[in-house]
Amino acid sequence: MVNVGGRPLTLHEFQKVLYNGENVGLSEEGTKKVNESFEFLEAFSKDKIIYGINTGFGPMAQYRIEDVDRKELQYNLIRSHASGAGTPLEPLYVRATMLARLNTLAQGYSGIHISTLEVICELINKKVTPLIFEHGGVGASGDLVQLAHLALVIIGEGECFYEGKKRDTKEVFEELNIKPLVIKNREGLALMNGTSCMTGIGLINVTLARKIVRWGVEASCLINELVGTYNDHYSKELNRAKYHKGQRQVADLMASYLASSKMVKSRKDHLYQGDHTEDIFEEKVQEYYSLRCVPQILGPVLDTVSFSKKVLTEEVNSGNDNPIIDVETQNVYHGGNFHGDYVALEMDKLKIAVTKASMLAERQLNFLMNHNLNNILTPFVNRGKLGFNFGMQGVQFTAVSTTAENQMLSNPMYVHSIPNNNDNQDIVSMGTNAALITKKVIDNSFEVLSILFMSLTMAVDILECKDKLSETSQKVYEEIREVFPTFVDDHPKYNEVRKVKEYLMKKDI
Repeated sequence: MVNVGGRPLTLHEFQKVLYNGENVGLSEEGTKKVNESFEFLEAFSKDKIIYGINTGFGPMAQYRIEDVDRKELQYNLIRSHASGAGTPLEPLYVRATMLARLNTLAQGYSGIHISTLEVICELINKKVTPLIFEHGGVGASGDLVQLAHLALVIIGEGECFYEGKKRDTKEVFEELNIKPLVIKNREGLALMNGTSCMTGIGLINVTLARKIVRWGVEASCLINELVGTYNDHYSKELNRAKYHKGQRQVADLMASYLASSKMVKSRKDHLYQGDHTEDIFEEKVQEYYSLRCVPQILGPVLDTVSFSKKVLTEEVNSGNDNPIIDVETQNVYHGGNFHGDYVALEMDKLKIAVTKASMLAERQLNFLMNHNLNNILTPFVNRGKLGFNFGMQGVQFTAVSTTAENQMLSNPMYVHSIPNNNDNQDIVSMGTNAALITKKVIDNSFEVLSILFMSLTMAVDILECKDKLSETSQKVYEEIREVFPTFVDDHPKYNEVRKVKEYLMKKDI
């Protein structure tokens, strides 16, 4: 059980709920804070004008709402904004959104009734995922449209997914004995007014991007082994000359992986002793950049992933509602904590970094495919008859096409603000769009990596060098061979690309 409220939620706990299926609950401290916040706001708001309680919303805030209409106002907000379009979010990302909203509300800054959090806990634990669409949010007054779809299910309306089927929420609630939320005060606005959709998606993006870095390092180690490169480009001495943490971490990881390899070479043994009188050296003195500049290329990617993790973890543990109900100072503060610029900027940075990782993988793949570059392999790592069979030629097109799409998608969303809401929201973050495009870039990158690893295993077979590989590379080779058997004759490979991609995405590394 992962309890929320009272302390920060860690990324590890977030992953335990999403990937391991652990249940969630409310901590005593979190419950206490939420109850105190609700009771304070109930008393404080009786004779005051507070946005979203006795006023309209957005530019309609200038209109007073009579006490008799206050609760219905919250229902109107939810129903009117449940207006998304496009592709429904996958269940994993919906659950991430729900958990992010639950944790934010459990901080006690929203003045809502505890039953709101209890319903969200039930939905998460009973694997009920609201129908939420990708298109709708501009990420300024929160993820209004996406979170409206979440709120719609919480009040027992709309549609949801249960056991893989889209169903009427009312029917599922009756079947599972879930009681819908009954609005007490400002629960409609509190559910919708925040960054939880972009943050939930963003936290999954960070989780998967970290895997991309690790797989990128492993692929780089394996290709360096196959070519028999010199070992000084990932040496501690060379990389300590630069102060970047990510570069040093990547170099250390490569050194650790390659410590048991019998294929990488020492420059000291080959070039720093003996007579070298030839005018043209048969072996390359320095390898191509895609082989020897891995710490310098993947280092900033790793640093970007690490910083994104920090920002997204801070966001999911923040009060990102408006107004903020502060029990400690006995006051209500109006502002813009719902604005998603922190998440939007991080998602743009992350997708650029991940795209660069996919570009490195594509260049390494090209090196394997082109026998004129590597000088040791058959064209397209082909084990069949040259000219008659095609080896991995076909899937290279897929990798190149997908990498090109990543490059196009890496244009920033953060600076694409469009005023809306009668210009009340005159500058917005587009954070949800940024998170979703980053999700696409990450998915694409796993496809490129899957094709690279398939080609690397073919290269191992051609060179018959498995037993000389590092222990880490041997293990990866064997596990990929379980879903992608070696081949000589041509056959369709789309299912194998999918299986290797699933392996890379699911494997804990």
